[in-house]
Amino acid sequence: RAAVRIARGVEYDGSTFKGWQSQRGQKTVQSLLETALGVVANEPIVTTCAGRTDAGVHALFQVIHFDTEIYRAPRSWTHGCNANLPHSISVVWAKIVSSHFHARFSAIERTYNYLIYNRSIRSAIWNKKATWDYRPLNITLMNEACSHWLGMHDFSSFQAKGCQAKNAVRRVSCCEVKKESEILLFKVTANAFLQHMVRNLAGVLMEIGSGFRDPSWAGEVLSYKDRSLGGVTALPDGLYLSDVRYPEEFEIPAPSHRKPI
Repeated sequence: RAAVRIARGVEYDGSTFKGWQSQRGQKTVQSLLETALGVVANEPIVTTCAGRTDAGVHALFQVIHFDTEIYRAPRSWTHGCNANLPHSISVVWAKIVSSHFHARFSAIERTYNYLIYNRSIRSAIWNKKATWDYRPLNITLMNEACSHWLGMHDFSSFQAKGCQAKNAVRRVSCCEVKKESEILLFKVTANAFLQHMVRNLAGVLMEIGSGFRDPSWAGEVLSYKDRSLGGVTALPDGLYLSDVRYPEEFEIPAPSHRKPI
């Protein structure tokens, strides 16, 4: 039997994991997922993901692919895998795709959401699901700051020191903050992201939203192209990989929050 390529949509609560990528002696999403897949396939499975999330970061829509000569119905790939996973990881769908599909390199756009719980007292319910900021945050100022990051820019000031990207130029097509009750949602969409980029953007936004910095600081930090001048890195707790878009030819299912009602 010839090998086929399987794509899958995965969601997870990253608060108890050391990130996506397999690491010796560490509890990671990839290692647990590959173990569960191996049980279903009865052979070792190696996965590739759309974007490697760091320790503590969540995913509403992570996309992976792997190659196998083993045939299983899509339902078996989904339910069989979930039966061997902790409840903090769930495979949402599975489908056979073209051998030209690549979870990472075929992606044309990714979206991250960053949740901020904005109340004077910390929340028990949102613990590890949103980052708490006790200071009143002004979303008008935060959205004014966001406008500086739209378009194609060098985001070196928002790049982690250990980031292995060949260059820091990224195209941001959406960057905005919305508020519902005590939750602020910072949404950013780009063709690709640098390590810690969203958390570093969020750190700058919270300083601006609190009134400690002027919205123009967002543009100044961008122009420095120097991480040491880029402000605080926000906690991973509120960060979610929420969407990955691919060319229509691959017919990758859309996440439920993108589908029309």
